[in-house]
Amino acid sequence: MIPELFLVLSIDAVYATITAMFSPNYTITTAILSNIGHIEAAREVIENAALVPAWEARFRTDALVRTVHHGTHLEGNPLSRAEAERLVAVYSPVDEPWMAASKAEIVARDRDIQEVINYRNVMGYLDSISEDTSFTTYTEAILKKIHATTVDRILPPEVGGAYRTVQVVVKDAATLAVTFRPPPAVEVPYQMADLFSWLNSAETKGHHAVLKAGVVHYELVRIHPFTDGNGRTARAFALLVLLREGYDVKRFFSIEEYFDRQSSEYYTALQHVARGGYDLTPWLEYFTLGLAAELSRVKTQVLKLSQDLRLKGELGGRQVALSERQIALLEAMQANEGRLTVGIARRLLPKVSRDTLIRDFNDLIRKRVIKRRGVTKGSFYVLAA
Repeated sequence: MIPELFLVLSIDAVYATITAMFSPNYTITTAILSNIGHIEAAREVIENAALVPAWEARFRTDALVRTVHHGTHLEGNPLSRAEAERLVAVYSPVDEPWMAASKAEIVARDRDIQEVINYRNVMGYLDSISEDTSFTTYTEAILKKIHATTVDRILPPEVGGAYRTVQVVVKDAATLAVTFRPPPAVEVPYQMADLFSWLNSAETKGHHAVLKAGVVHYELVRIHPFTDGNGRTARAFALLVLLREGYDVKRFFSIEEYFDRQSSEYYTALQHVARGGYDLTPWLEYFTLGLAAELSRVKTQVLKLSQDLRLKGELGGRQVALSERQIALLEAMQANEGRLTVGIARRLLPKVSRDTLIRDFNDLIRKRVIKRRGVTKGSFYVLAA
């Protein structure tokens, strides 16, 4: 008979040996290279576009709302994007779910409200870490904090941020058929330690940041370290890797929206890895495609608002600060074939006086963003590019 202590030590040694060999298996394909090329091109445009600083708050708020909404909707939360936007706008950390719902004029279950609030708080936590100059390594403590925030007031306090101690399975929501069995609970601490060892290793510094984020995303889904909230935690931690390694792209993007809008493809891409002998290549093709598509969409929007970068050359490379009202005038000008009159502007902004609009137009002229054409009543404004 094998002594119980010897059996435990032997099992520990075996798991430690197995997990110590972790190294992601993937091939850099033409598709991955193409996707990363699009990511790099979009990143360059977004980070250097003229006029963007004036719109940064708007872009970031929009990306935050989309991330919070789609990140929770992907897991079955029924709140609409508009409702999520109102919650993000009014929420205070001292609010109970019902108080936040009342402020946002939303009728919904406390749990649904809390999920959105929690993911908003997760994004705030990521912001604080991404800006922390003392940050040196990724830690399991950070991951556990993300999870604890994700499930705050949803799961018992002792469960938040604690690795699971029971076996769990992933089931198809429609058929209830088991689609995936994560590793046994006893393996979780070893596999997590090994994942973080790889993530912080010198060898991993040679991996492209986007691929590293994709690998971490998949591994956290595969290991399923917590009893619930693994999907949101995995996506949030992958986002942290992007933010910390130079791919924050001004926080203008939301890859969560891409995943949510084609959720069946998202889950299929994750499940395909195990069926393909744990080759991450198809998953990384999908992951990089999603980020490329999202950043390309943002790039198009930025280019439109900055006039295809023509203004950057016109302004000698300097960036211009505009008011929200001036931004609205420029957007209206773009929609009106590049020209706008005071009369049309007043119809678009009925609460703004004629004198105020003229002051805005004159300020844009001084900043060399627009030019005036014609005289007296027949005058109109055009873009300076």
